[in-house]
Amino acid sequence: MQPSIFNVRVPLKDRGEVFLLNTFTDAQIVVSEEVASLLERTRTSGDEPDWSAEEQEALALLAEHGFLANGRDEERAKLSTYFRDVREGTDQVRVTVLTTLQCNFACDYCFQGDHGDYNKFAQKMSLETAARVVAWVEARLDALHPESFVLTLFGGEPLLNLPVCYFLAERLWAACETRGVRMLVNVITNGLLLTPEVVDRLAPYGLNGVKITLDGDRDTHNRMRPLRGGQGTFDRIIQNVRLVADRCKVSIGGNFDESSAGSYPALLDFLREQEFADKLAKVAFKPIIRETPKTPKGMIPLTAVDGGGKPLGGTCMTAAGTGTATACTGCNGLDETMTFLREETKRHGFPTVDGVHMGPCELHKRHAYTLNPDGSIYACPGFTGDATQSVGHIDDRRDPLRARAAADWDVLAPWKSCGDCAFIPVCAGGCSVASHTELGSMHVPNCHLSSFEAGVLALARDAVAAD
Repeated sequence: MQPSIFNVRVPLKDRGEVFLLNTFTDAQIVVSEEVASLLERTRTSGDEPDWSAEEQEALALLAEHGFLANGRDEERAKLSTYFRDVREGTDQVRVTVLTTLQCNFACDYCFQGDHGDYNKFAQKMSLETAARVVAWVEARLDALHPESFVLTLFGGEPLLNLPVCYFLAERLWAACETRGVRMLVNVITNGLLLTPEVVDRLAPYGLNGVKITLDGDRDTHNRMRPLRGGQGTFDRIIQNVRLVADRCKVSIGGNFDESSAGSYPALLDFLREQEFADKLAKVAFKPIIRETPKTPKGMIPLTAVDGGGKPLGGTCMTAAGTGTATACTGCNGLDETMTFLREETKRHGFPTVDGVHMGPCELHKRHAYTLNPDGSIYACPGFTGDATQSVGHIDDRRDPLRARAAADWDVLAPWKSCGDCAFIPVCAGGCSVASHTELGSMHVPNCHLSSFEAGVLALARDAVAAD
């Protein structure tokens, strides 16, 4: 046997110990330097090593938790099986519905919030299309027999189309009840229209959580996320959170750039002082998303930039902070800021992402779908609006463009180009949408290695603190 390629180690020199993490089995242990050295010695121990009884006992424990493996070929085969099972798993069906691409905000980094005529003519799902969505989902439930179904309402601002939100929740709940399938509903909203009435209307249909975005402290948020008329939105959002925090799980997300990152500690101070602080399910921040000149109109862009417009690296449009969805929040060039904000969030006592367990995201799951307002199907919210990346339609229409896109997604496996990187099981090659935007191909890995390494350091510190 030899050390697993998925082992990550952090020396704890002050303690004479080593923190070990295996990203494939998720085993996390603190061992003595002697045991860590013993693990490394298995690389050159030969076929019949002369281990002492104590060493054999230690090695058996390491093997039990996956830190020892029979060889690279076996581990790569297990990894392939793992990703195949992730992709083909039928225990849960997830559908993200963009009820509308319209938005009442004018965030300068979002194409839906621009100041031209886009918002006026942006797509909005009709009740007729929503009825076809229900029928399409019912067909998936009947074919796959999942244990659970997750509906995520997204946009644009999804609550600008409340009739469709309510229709989908009610009809899909009935469909799941008939089939004995557990249903959950998540809402990703800017929070301005989130009222107790909305929450109470969705609660009987499996409302699981609501994610709201705050882009820094009051002044910074009002600058970054004003209404289309320029008015601030922070106070209204906070009041809405205050009114619904007892009714459902609320998570806070935030988008930062170089001009706003410094305001987040003040935001965390403010949130900590609120009466709803201990009711927040998760607080997580990610690099800002800005449109670049090359980005087609209607596509959610994935290029993080600094104040001068210089690209900083890739990020992705996700349901970060909902408490249920995975979140890809690593970004080259922003790792230090990400680590700082993550540690500040923890210091303030809020649950947040750990920087390691970040994937594989829903993009790698065949039965996780994103639906545009017109019924077009995508593998990821980051591609919605780009017709060339639609992999299907709820009416099962066939055309060469969608067929090519679907075939391209079927072979998506950027992690195969990552060699023996220990983080492949929790990264899967990084954000494929960012790779598509920045590198010209979603099949090229988008590496967040330094961000993952920072996350492991934090896990090691937490393990020592809990000891």
